[in-house]
Amino acid sequence: MTKKLLLGAVLGALVAGTGCHRSTRENAEDKAEKAGDKVEDAADDAKDKAEDTVEKAGDKIEDATDK
Repeated sequence: MTKKLLLGAVLGALVAGTGCHRSTRENAEDKAEKAGDKVEDAADDAKDKAEDTVEKAGDKIEDATDK
């Protein structure tokens, strides 16, 4: 009887451990995806700012040559 209880407890722990591992892995994947999205957003913002800076510099050069 105790062997069956012990076996049941071990199998239950293994099943619970597998479920927790899957949840942890999925959570890690979600965090990695969110981090990748943040990096992509930051790169897009930096690109937009660089384009604005180049455009403003071009406008200043154009204004200076018009005079």
